[in-house]
Amino acid sequence: MSFYQKVHRFMNDPVQVKGMYAEAYVYLAWGRILKLLPFHKVAPTLGEKMKETPHTHSTDQELQLLRTVSRAVHAMSRLTWWESQCLVKAIAAMKMLERRGIPSTLYLGSARNNEGQMVAHAWLRSGSYIVTGKEGHEKYTVVGIFGNGMGAEGYRDVK
Repeated sequence: MSFYQKVHRFMNDPVQVKGMYAEAYVYLAWGRILKLLPFHKVAPTLGEKMKETPHTHSTDQELQLLRTVSRAVHAMSRLTWWESQCLVKAIAAMKMLERRGIPSTLYLGSARNNEGQMVAHAWLRSGSYIVTGKEGHEKYTVVGIFGNGMGAEGYRDVK
């Protein structure tokens, strides 16, 4: 898609979607700042440790919102001048969903690559929809789960 087509497409987006792109950019910056801090300081802001949110959506409208948040975060991550990989994207999307009162679960996983080195990945799920980090997440062993957006009664305890 050419630059002109991208600009034309953006200009035709509704104002709410344009606002969501700006919000995604800000939360990507916030996620990057959090990534610079020691994890034990960041973890409490990610939600309840080792708790999952339900795997169901309440409405089709909510599913559409999840897709829009996902698209905004992925699109804006390509435009940041800082690194905006899986954890940064997951944090940004989580904060956007939190603002809208939609529960989500952030997963942290680890695996070994072809050279035997340890690699990590983060992804965000809301309901049954994976908002960020879907690519290859099934290859990772979950080492951390953070449920966000609902009281403890809505969570499934993971042990």
